[in-house]
Amino acid sequence: MKRSFLPALLLVLLFHCAFSSVPASRVDSIMAVLKNELAHRKDYDDKKEARIKTLKERLAAVPANNYERQYDLCEQLYEEYKVYQFDSAYVYTQKLLNIGIITKDVAKVNNTKIKLGFILLSSGMFKESFECLNQINDHLLNDKSKLEYYSTKSRAYSDLAEYNSDKNYALYDQSQAIKLIDSAIALAPPNSFEKLYYTGNRQVISGQSQTPSPTYIRLLTQYKLTDHQKAMVATGLSFFYSGPYQDSDRIFLMAEGAINDIRSSTKETTAIFKLGWQLYLDGNLSDAYTFIQQAMDDAQFYGARLRKVKIGAVLPVVAAQKIIITEKEKDRFLVYLLSIAVIAVVILSISFIVFYQLKRLKAKEKIIEEKNVLLEKINGKLSEDTHIKEEYIGYFFNVISGYILKLEKLKRSIERKITTKKYDDILLSVNEINIKKERETLFYTFDHIFLKIFPNFIDSFNAMFKEEDQIWPRDHEVLNTDLRIFALMRLGINDNETIANILEYSVNTIYVYKMRIKAKALVPSDQFDHRIMDIKAVDLLNKS
Repeated sequence: MKRSFLPALLLVLLFHCAFSSVPASRVDSIMAVLKNELAHRKDYDDKKEARIKTLKERLAAVPANNYERQYDLCEQLYEEYKVYQFDSAYVYTQKLLNIGIITKDVAKVNNTKIKLGFILLSSGMFKESFECLNQINDHLLNDKSKLEYYSTKSRAYSDLAEYNSDKNYALYDQSQAIKLIDSAIALAPPNSFEKLYYTGNRQVISGQSQTPSPTYIRLLTQYKLTDHQKAMVATGLSFFYSGPYQDSDRIFLMAEGAINDIRSSTKETTAIFKLGWQLYLDGNLSDAYTFIQQAMDDAQFYGARLRKVKIGAVLPVVAAQKIIITEKEKDRFLVYLLSIAVIAVVILSISFIVFYQLKRLKAKEKIIEEKNVLLEKINGKLSEDTHIKEEYIGYFFNVISGYILKLEKLKRSIERKITTKKYDDILLSVNEINIKKERETLFYTFDHIFLKIFPNFIDSFNAMFKEEDQIWPRDHEVLNTDLRIFALMRLGINDNETIANILEYSVNTIYVYKMRIKAKALVPSDQFDHRIMDIKAVDLLNKS
């Protein structure tokens, strides 16, 4: 072990600077470590069981008459079991006792009784522990055995004083515990673990916990300790932090003690129980229940009767509070859930209304869009019809004006000839009018005006026929009769009689023409007229 030359007071001050104001982050960190170690406690127990198995195999291989080797292995097995499992530790104390009796070795018998007293005490059997320890004559013990004897018996009185909690008996038990621990301190080697640990333990027993034990601090900060020793010292030091503002320090130390108890597979422990109770007082019921339940599991595994009673008195209280809190949380959760459900219903209702309104709006927009398209078509049609009418009105005004001039000239000529009584010349003047030529001129002019308005008419018309059925004008023609019939239809003249009068055909002939042409078309007969009307007056629209 490593020696320290720092004064005790300086050690306390240094420890206070480094530790006494443990921040919440460090507490959270060590609690996380504890929970992780708790989850892996079986791994540590498995390692201990493996060591125990190896020792048992070695013991089984020892010859029956080799008592020294048997005693050594049984003692090692006792050390493995003494804070792990009472029943097994008790079995090996009996074997050690039998070997001592067989070999008539008083020292072995006394050492074994000290060990037996320790595990009886750990199990909560005070009467049996004192009976066992009182059988030992301490004058026959060597210093090492006396040290173990005094420390064990001091603990027995100290635990009894805590258990009695009676002013009369507790004071006597406490004084006996202090007297015996003083004897142990006097026997312990200077600067040894035992010297420092028992010195700190004396402060705890005597109630001098106002100032943290410098010896405990020294052990934790300057000595290389085993996991079990770290657990003992950290747990002991936690008793010095009992003030109202020292919760975080106390929790940190008890958590450190519990962690090292787990790592050393110590089931005879108080750290995790005290930690659980402190967390319960602080209102952390979830972790409190977990740790106190683990303390109960450890006590049952070890066989600590008294500790099971103490934990059993506390565990239902913590569990009940945990259930109450859980139920409250459930109720709160149900309230939240119902609130969320109501909000969700409201949102869904609003969403449905908005969706319904949007759907109606879209439907109306679609109707408006369709109406706009229809209006555009109507406007286009009206614009087209206006252009056609303008073009043809101008054309017919021109034609009619020409015919009026011709009639006027003819009238004047006839009037002169009647005045001059040149009756034969009147007949000659009338015969000069060539009706056929005038009609051809009319058709020629009509055809040109029409194709000027509908330049794609012939191509669009023939697109509705097979190639062999298509109708094209001859070289000297602009439009032929077939095309002219449907040209008049495109201008809105659908009456067969009117068309017949214009083209100088019979009504029946016009009907036959139409039927014959429609019969050859690629489009159905009932759609043919619509397709004719869909032919656009491209040039006129572009001009506009």
